[in-house]
Amino acid sequence: MNGRIGTYISKTTVGETYKTYVPPALPPQDPPLNLEALYPFMEKATIALAELNAVSKSIPNKALFIYMYVRKEALLSSQIEGTQSSLSDLMLFEHHEKTNVTIDDVEEVSNYVRAMTYGLERLRSGFPLSLRLIREIHSILLAGGRGANKQPGEFRRSQNWIGGTRPGNAYFVPPAPEDLPQCLSDMEKFLHAKNQPVLIKAGIAHVQFETIHPFLDGNGRLGRLLITMLLCDSGLLDEPILYLSLFLKENRSLYYDLLQEVRTRGNWETWLEFFLDGVTMTAKQALSSATRINKMFDDDLTSIQKLGRAKVSAEQTLEYMKKLPQVTAPALSVETGLSAPTARAALNHLVDLGILEEITGKQTDKIYVYRKYLAILEEGTEPLK
Repeated sequence: MNGRIGTYISKTTVGETYKTYVPPALPPQDPPLNLEALYPFMEKATIALAELNAVSKSIPNKALFIYMYVRKEALLSSQIEGTQSSLSDLMLFEHHEKTNVTIDDVEEVSNYVRAMTYGLERLRSGFPLSLRLIREIHSILLAGGRGANKQPGEFRRSQNWIGGTRPGNAYFVPPAPEDLPQCLSDMEKFLHAKNQPVLIKAGIAHVQFETIHPFLDGNGRLGRLLITMLLCDSGLLDEPILYLSLFLKENRSLYYDLLQEVRTRGNWETWLEFFLDGVTMTAKQALSSATRINKMFDDDLTSIQKLGRAKVSAEQTLEYMKKLPQVTAPALSVETGLSAPTARAALNHLVDLGILEEITGKQTDKIYVYRKYLAILEEGTEPLK
């Protein structure tokens, strides 16, 4: 008998019978995990994370780097759930500018940023990664917009399901509400246990969370956020600069298939190989992006030195556009304190140097974009079809 496979419990509602799935407690047992086979994958992932951690410490504007990467992860994780927002939309929304998508879409991404920031601050203050913290994070994740009526911050009190129109024809039915407390208690004990390598624990905890599906909405986003929380809480990452959602987005079908493989066959090793490969690949991609962005900033700053007296306002403008790569002259004037004529002149200087582009072609109401910077940030963030 495979002790890794959970229990199916028959339920009946409105004359229809369906089966909920209650996973076994962690870690996987009978047989135990074959860690020896996973060590090569763990080693590659650990080295890639260490290299990413090292480069993040040497970045001149570390706060900006983290600011952008948190937003990229938020966007990618939300896109897996069907959100159509872009990175440009998110940054415009955060700066109270008009976006190209519905407010609900961009608000969901913004909530993810706030939820991640809140969770990491709580962990750094010494608060444990616990069911209470998970509920607090969820309450922020679903604040306002479409999630406001989905019991933010509360574990579900009704049956949910994945795929299909009802539990009877669903692709997967998580534990019933009455089985949730024990499932969640078991998972919390696993999160606090010290007998698993951190990367293995993160990969296992993510699957268990998605299988339990403890909330009415937001389970996918929170389950991916849990990976980041575990890596940062353990010290394996100093900052949330690994956006695993890019890998999961690009391999979405395989991702869902492997989650189901764990549930139906107890195939944890194949899932963990996939997960560790994802950590390695996304860490290397993040490292490459950080290196390219740093070089671009250095090159652009060198170009600005040719401007003479105008270089001060141009440098100030470039620094602002690192946070919002799309701006108008009036907005730049308000945000930086530069006079309106100086703001316009600085933007035009940067266009002349080939650093910015003016995208309207109009004489008034011009919009300036830091295109090459935005292009690096937006790699992989195209909305799913």
